[in-house]
Amino acid sequence: MIQLMNKHEIFEKIASQVARGELLFPTGARVALILRRALDDPDCHIDTAARLIKAEPLLSARVIAIANSAAYNHSGREITDIRVATSLLGFKTIRALAMALVTRQMAGNSRVPELLALANKLWEHSAHVAALAHAIARHVTHLDPETALFAGIIHEIGGFYMISCADEFPELLGGDFSEWMEDGEVKVGQQVLVKLNVPNSAAEIIETFWSGFLAMPPVTLADTLLLAEQLAPVPSPLHRWTNEASCSEMTASIEMVIGEETLALILSEAAEEIASLTKALQF
Repeated sequence: MIQLMNKHEIFEKIASQVARGELLFPTGARVALILRRALDDPDCHIDTAARLIKAEPLLSARVIAIANSAAYNHSGREITDIRVATSLLGFKTIRALAMALVTRQMAGNSRVPELLALANKLWEHSAHVAALAHAIARHVTHLDPETALFAGIIHEIGGFYMISCADEFPELLGGDFSEWMEDGEVKVGQQVLVKLNVPNSAAEIIETFWSGFLAMPPVTLADTLLLAEQLAPVPSPLHRWTNEASCSEMTASIEMVIGEETLALILSEAAEEIASLTKALQF
């Protein structure tokens, strides 16, 4: 008789598999990881980066889309050349887009409709958080917007990886998906961050985000990410904060500290760049 594991045991097993390096990725994600490693080389030439981007059509499309978004393209002239787009965005943003592809494709091949729907909703949420974090870093906390964008893209990476494992562990299905984050988020997410060689500075932002404490007024990149999470119009289907009452309470607290009119003005002024960046991130 086969004994089924409970969810806690499954999360422990998945984390152990990741720690041993047993991560499997679709072809497109592998190309994106090769690109990210190449961009980590300080001697990487822009032509090399452009060639690697062109090797993955989905990534190429997103690079062009981001380069033409209101957040980056201030000239209004349409950009269609990968090399020009790479030069405009810079390697830091290209790294973030490579990780976006890895994160999105991690859970995109499930044969279970419920998991596909979950992955799509989680990515929609992540795209909104990344775009908001980018704008908040520029207009509110005045910190590095590219690091904020990167953190927003990968802040649910543990959830995406657990979705990718749910075909193997059907016991994960059923019940409240928020249980995944309450029990598996740190166990699995930390190991995935390590194995993907996510820089310590970005990993620390994500781990502070997992603790769920938003300092007021927001001053750090972790605060920036937490604020973006609370303001995102599409809630995470996995996160414990997503009930309507708690979100309304947090929004009221944010407005009390930042100022309702100031917050509304910031979001209004950044609305176009947030909308265009969110759309461009939709893989």
